Amino acid sequence: MDSKKKTLIIVLAVIVFLAIAAYSFFVGNYNKFVGLDQTVKSSWAQVENQLQRRFDLIPNLVETVKGYAKQEKDVMIEVTNARAKVGGTANAPISDKIAANNELSGALSRLLLVVEKYPDLKSNQNFMHLQDELAGTENRIAVERMRYNEAVKSYNQTIKSFPANLLAGMYGFKEGAFFDAPKEAKEAVKVKF
Repeated sequence: MDSKKKTLIIVLAVIVFLAIAAYSFFVGNYNKFVGLDQTVKSSWAQVENQLQRRFDLIPNLVETVKGYAKQEKDVMIEVTNARAKVGGTANAPISDKIAANNELSGALSRLLLVVEKYPDLKSNQNFMHLQDELAGTENRIAVERMRYNEAVKSYNQTIKSFPANLLAGMYGFKEGAFFDAPKEAKEAVKVKF
C-alpha cells in the first residue's frame, strides 16, 4: 500500500472519529438538558400538588375563624384575595405562581396570628383539625419546594457551565426560576393585641 493511501485512510479515520465524538457531545448534552428540564417540571408539579392542597383547605379555615373573629374582616379579605390571586395563576409562568403563593403564605401567617386573640377558637376541634392539616401541608410544601429548588440548581448549573452553555443557548434551554421565600418571611412576626 502506498503512503498516499495510508495517509488518506488515517485522515478519514480521524475525521470519522471527530464526527462521532462531536455527534456524541451534542446529543449527549441535549439529552442531559432534556432530562434535567423534565426533573424540574416534575418537581414543580409536586410543589403544585401541595399548593393545591393548601388552596383547598383555606376556605374551611377562613369560615371557621370567621365564626369567632367577626371583627377581623381585613385579614379575612386579605386571605381571600391572596387565594383568588393564586387561583388566577393557572396558566401563568412559574415566577408569577411563586409570587402569588408567597403572598398567600404571608396572608395565612397573619390569619393565624389573629387566632391567638381568640382562646375559644384555639380550643375548637374543627379549627384544631384544620390547623393541623394546614401545618402538615405547609411542611409538605417546604419539602417539595426544597426538592424543586435542588432540581433547578442542578439544571441551571448544567446549562450555565462551559461548553454546555453554548449548546443550551443554541437549543433554547433557559434558566429555571427558584422558589424563594417572600420578603415578609425574613422579618420577625409582630404580635399585637
